[in-house]
Amino acid sequence: MQGDIFPSMGNGSQVDGKILQTFQKSFVQVQDILDQNKLLINEINQNHESRIPDNLSRNVGLIRELNNNIKRVVDLYADLSSSFTRSVEASSEGESRSDCKSHQKRIRSG
Repeated sequence: MQGDIFPSMGNGSQVDGKILQTFQKSFVQVQDILDQNKLLINEINQNHESRIPDNLSRNVGLIRELNNNIKRVVDLYADLSSSFTRSVEASSEGESRSDCKSHQKRIRSG
């Protein structure tokens, strides 16, 4: 499946498409923030190297923005982790229920 991050899990069971879309959306958000951080870091470095007082003062705000972005990434990954755990648990519960039903044998009366 082209473009899917998790085409299948475990014993070939398919992950719900809605969950995949959520994961992909979160990963895109994380990547956007990381790209923004790269630009912020470059600007912070340039300002630092310039040693111009106004640029150095501007770095305070840029570093705050960078820290906030890092917090957002951590939160997104925490949400992803929770969602992934819940989906795996739900999938495991579904599999164990179907396994129990498939392994039950009918007892014949003599």
